[in-house]
Amino acid sequence: MQAFDSIDGLVVPLDRANIDTDAILPKQYLKMIGKTGFGPYLFDEWRYQDRGEPEQDCSTRPRVPDFPLNQARYEGAQILLARENFGCGSSREHAPWALRDWGIRALIAPSFAEIFHGNCFKNGLLPIVLDTDVVDRLFGAVARTPGYRLQVDLAGQSVTTPDGNVYRFDIDPFRKDCLLRGLDEIGLTLQHRSAIAAFEQARRTAEPWLFNSPA
Repeated sequence: MQAFDSIDGLVVPLDRANIDTDAILPKQYLKMIGKTGFGPYLFDEWRYQDRGEPEQDCSTRPRVPDFPLNQARYEGAQILLARENFGCGSSREHAPWALRDWGIRALIAPSFAEIFHGNCFKNGLLPIVLDTDVVDRLFGAVARTPGYRLQVDLAGQSVTTPDGNVYRFDIDPFRKDCLLRGLDEIGLTLQHRSAIAAFEQARRTAEPWLFNSPA
């Protein structure tokens, strides 16, 4: 998993509440195998004028001109600004995969759906909860200022605006540590590979019949 420390990133706004995971990545793409390659299908039904299919080349598909991800001013954005209850709906982990593949590293909203929130940390994304009035001000600033950027510092738990305003955010200490070190559950487990190997060897010695191959 890619570690997260700090970014100075362009912000893309998505001014809608209750965006569910089927909107983030529609259900037909759950048939795709692997954890990568979902970026072109992010917000597929809002981003394109036709219905997309897995493994489809999206370069020639007709796009919705006024959708933020299709606008040149937001190209290369790393921070997604959204409204409350972002990521509600089904628990599909494909949603953060698609956001990550498109280039998003941090999300800012007044609230996130619980399972989506946890899935972000497992995939190197930082979901940041800020007060609704702060989010309102950020939406206004993004609308007024082409190329609007924010500095996100995970270690310091802060979001800094171009004019110097600093907004602090809370984060679970364990999740913060894992994200800073780029460790998901597999990475955490592999830190103990020597102890696991020693345990398995000891068990083979003490109970060899458990490891005999069937005749």
